[in-house]
Amino acid sequence: MSDADTFAFIIHPIDPKSDVARKYPLLGKLLSEGQINFFSRFFPPVYISEISGVHSAATGREVRGWFIACPFTPKTMLSLPVETVYRKIVACGHMAERLGARILGLGAYTSVVGDAGETIARRLNIPVTTGDAYTVSMAVAAVREAARRMGLRMDESTAAVVGATGAIGQVCAQILAREVAELILIGRHAETLADVHAQCSGQRARVRSGTDLNAISEASLVLSVTSATTAVIEPEHLRSGAVVCDVARPRDVARRVAELRDDVLVIDGGMVEVPGPVDFGFDFGFPPGKAYACMAETMALALEGRYEDYSVGKQITLAQVEEIGAIAARHGFRLSGFRSFERVVTDAQIAAVRERARRA
Repeated sequence: MSDADTFAFIIHPIDPKSDVARKYPLLGKLLSEGQINFFSRFFPPVYISEISGVHSAATGREVRGWFIACPFTPKTMLSLPVETVYRKIVACGHMAERLGARILGLGAYTSVVGDAGETIARRLNIPVTTGDAYTVSMAVAAVREAARRMGLRMDESTAAVVGATGAIGQVCAQILAREVAELILIGRHAETLADVHAQCSGQRARVRSGTDLNAISEASLVLSVTSATTAVIEPEHLRSGAVVCDVARPRDVARRVAELRDDVLVIDGGMVEVPGPVDFGFDFGFPPGKAYACMAETMALALEGRYEDYSVGKQITLAQVEEIGAIAARHGFRLSGFRSFERVVTDAQIAAVRERARRA
């Protein structure tokens, strides 16, 4: 393994108390969420762990990497001037450079703040990716697989994309427009939504769009990827038997959905199996050997030797999604089961949801 085959990935606390407790158990126990949000403004970047054992299935190449934590929570990032947030993320990037990383992945809210990585990339000496392209690829793959296991045909289904005007939502909508019977686009801004509507028109799906979230009650497939800091999808928004793929971090789907709607299937957006005996050196909440798609994109680019800015900015193209999907598949990354609210979703649970939906 060459020292040049390296990457780093930025994470940050999303559920403040539990996430801080993963690294600092005592602080996570003693501090309130409000205190964590306040004190996080003054913390420097935090070295979390070294990542080893990522091996390409195609070439045998191995890469190593590092987790670096940006101490800001989503609420902190929204409450501070964007320039302040940029400086903190760039400081994390400088730590990555000092460690020897040759590409940097921006995780969760660090990938959407401001101009979605463009300013960060300009200020660093290593390339940057948000991981959005492979996130799109795996999110749509998860919707397809969940639909199959729920007995739903894509070409007969109505799908909804919540957050359709974002970088990920736009491309997910374009892909789904080719595959489903009807597509509902939900966004906050009518003007931007009209542009996405136009991009999706002329494909298989009949397309309609709007700002009213209640429209998703007609959809049997829902893909949600907003940049909201609190849940937006509640139990009353969903039809019985629906598949809901929640790509957003923080989550778009309220925990009440899991508690009250046992007739719908809620899954996280694409858990990925990492090739090789990977050791992340840190418990970020996934089973051993599994990662978020955005993390996997950073690793796949390093395995490919593509040390260049990739999924950066608010416009991700279909060509990028197809390319990174092919790169990742060649090296051995693949969709790996479903999770929902920190728990693995079993075949028996999916069968039970199907049966309850059938009765309803």
